[in-house]
Amino acid sequence: MSCRVVGVRFRQAGKIYYFDPGEYNLSRGDTVIVETARGIEHGQVVIVPTEVPDEEVVAPLKKVIRPATQDDWKKIVANREKEKRAFQIGLEKIAAHGLPMKLVDVEQTFDGNKIIFYFTADGRIDFRELVRDLAAVFRTRIELRQIGVRDEAKMMGGLGCCGRELCCSTWLCDFASVSIRMAKDQNLSLNPTKISGICGRLMCCLKYENDLYEQAREEHPEIGARVDTPDGEGKVTGVNIFKKTLTVELKESRLIKEYPFAEVTPKTRGEHCANPHRHDQGTGDQDAGAPQ
Repeated sequence: MSCRVVGVRFRQAGKIYYFDPGEYNLSRGDTVIVETARGIEHGQVVIVPTEVPDEEVVAPLKKVIRPATQDDWKKIVANREKEKRAFQIGLEKIAAHGLPMKLVDVEQTFDGNKIIFYFTADGRIDFRELVRDLAAVFRTRIELRQIGVRDEAKMMGGLGCCGRELCCSTWLCDFASVSIRMAKDQNLSLNPTKISGICGRLMCCLKYENDLYEQAREEHPEIGARVDTPDGEGKVTGVNIFKKTLTVELKESRLIKEYPFAEVTPKTRGEHCANPHRHDQGTGDQDAGAPQ
């Protein structure tokens, strides 16, 4: 069984949520008003009405209230101005209470029934007095949500070491676990400044080619392995997975030559060519909390 849904996103590079489009004929990029667990919100259509299996839908599937009208857009613009004011007031109140927290962003729901303050901090913060103070100013529900450093980078944006805008703030919806093992497998420098993003955690892009390296490791001996070549026995000193070649130092002549994977076999018959510790992924999972 399947049902007809439309995919809506509330932040750039945010998660996509399904809604029932009802009688509306929606196009990609349209702004719609929907009901969520946080209240009435506005979002952008990123998946046009389509049929998806029932198991991919979280029940109950709520309907799109309406495409955004001109009055809705006026309210959206007004809310953005209120968020800017709320951010400044939030900074002042945090300083007044002397709390060790960094305010990252402020978001107001479309209907104005809730204001969410996103912040980072090194540990748990007792912000009950701050919430009461903010509620007295704004006369609405206040939520303070602590986020991780990767979520902060996603919200703030910026440029990576590659010179492009951060993946997490432009298109990467979910954070994947990244480990130092991935950097080792790709023969990258283990200098933290070279393999860390602006969030201070391991770069998400270490994950992108990891499957290719994992597959390649099953096809060739590891560096240091003894192998047989057309020119005799030798030791692997280098691997080029893109050219699918091995650099081997020959035992007798001490010459260093390059051979295709297919021309080289492990010295001991039946020996597995991959690193026996290849499944040891360490404890380098850098997950800093799911994106909001």
